[in-house]
Amino acid sequence: MGSGKVTTGSAPFDFQGKHVTVAGLGVSGVPAARALHARGAIVTVVNDGDDARAREQAEGLEALGVTVRLGDGATLPEGTELIVTAPGWQPGKPLFQAAAEADVPVWGDVELAWRLRGPDAVPWLAVTGTNGKTTTVQMLASILKAAGLRTAAVGNIGVSLLDAVLGEETYDVLAVELSSYQLHWAPSLRAHSAVVLNLAPDHLDWHGSMAAYAADKGRIYEGNRVACVYNVADRATEDLVREADVEEGCRAIGFTLGTPGPSQLGVVDGILVDRAFVENRQKNAQELAEVSDVRPPAPHNIANALAAAALARAFGVPAQAVRDGLRAFRPDAHRIEHVADLDGVAYVDDSKATNTHAAQASLAAYDSIVWIAGGLAKGATFDELVAASAEHLRAVVLIGADRALIREALARHAPEVPVVDLDRTDTGAMLQAVTEAKRLAVAGDTVLLAPACASMDMFTNYNQRGDAFATAVGELRA
Repeated sequence: MGSGKVTTGSAPFDFQGKHVTVAGLGVSGVPAARALHARGAIVTVVNDGDDARAREQAEGLEALGVTVRLGDGATLPEGTELIVTAPGWQPGKPLFQAAAEADVPVWGDVELAWRLRGPDAVPWLAVTGTNGKTTTVQMLASILKAAGLRTAAVGNIGVSLLDAVLGEETYDVLAVELSSYQLHWAPSLRAHSAVVLNLAPDHLDWHGSMAAYAADKGRIYEGNRVACVYNVADRATEDLVREADVEEGCRAIGFTLGTPGPSQLGVVDGILVDRAFVENRQKNAQELAEVSDVRPPAPHNIANALAAAALARAFGVPAQAVRDGLRAFRPDAHRIEHVADLDGVAYVDDSKATNTHAAQASLAAYDSIVWIAGGLAKGATFDELVAASAEHLRAVVLIGADRALIREALARHAPEVPVVDLDRTDTGAMLQAVTEAKRLAVAGDTVLLAPACASMDMFTNYNQRGDAFATAVGELRA
């Protein structure tokens, strides 16, 4: 890590009379426009879409005196002095190219929230990574609450950071989930402590390259004050810590599923232990919780728990609160969720496994699997996933638009595994997929929905896909 002192705040920005363009309506754009207007900015909102929802949101903003241009997100409004963008807008859009040529800064909603914090700003414990962000942030919030702290899980998790920063409720600390998109547009962010859980190819169509994707993830470490937490099993996350410029005294803290070394958290004989935030860490360790306190106790979820514990311990949370917070935590739906047992076969919904890295972690959690996979590949390849998971596969059922990519990887790396290729992309295909999986499974197996792909070819989102799986399993029980 760099050792130079970095300012934890950011330069004040006087919005009064400034011409600010908000790029995109939706979850982040509307509150951003309202907040800027309330601070005296002259706000213009530009939005690519012009549907009924957008028109409804536009009417509400126009009633305040905000200008809204629907169906035109490419043109830079004349006189713009700052752009505040929705996180999903790609850097290569013409609007941002025009802004660069005009030397107009671009912020995301996270940057705006960071700039608008009050004089007694609440510290942020920040989480990013390719997979596990939401679960880790929720675990962290549960631990912080068990310690008696006023907190909330906010950011990319669905709770607007602007609402958290500007709302009436007061907090001691915030557990903040940040996507690579949000970090790209947040140059001034300086967290109390942060973690990059893991790195694997994802959203490369947005970032342009793996190097650019990793660099945006690494922004979360810039200016950290107390701890940069990294994954010992993922060298790329440690490399990002080494490259970060942080405050003097900020420490690199690793987490591992093995026995931890000094300045690490890990696992010893089924116990989560801390050798980072203890006296004489060369010789001593603090018991935090048992593996059985983590639900579900799959390896990647234990890693999430260790990362959450590391951030909480960096904030001074006692060991007992780690245990109590993990025991109180319940994961969201569609994250390695046990749906039912039928004839000695477990049915597990991990529809949230929308990329190969997440699917590989899910497949590693079970010994003998009938795997339901497929959907939109988003440019991914599947050879590494299949090669790493072949020994766990009894059979595979493929659905979705890009299933051929998985079928070809199976032919190369697991040719002995039976494959059922369902030539369907309608929502009703899930019932057929589950029926085929039931036929292929034997007692002791797990039928696992871990698609390794996005869902939008067949479903509205991964939630609907997981619900379809659970409904199909329910029909088999009837």
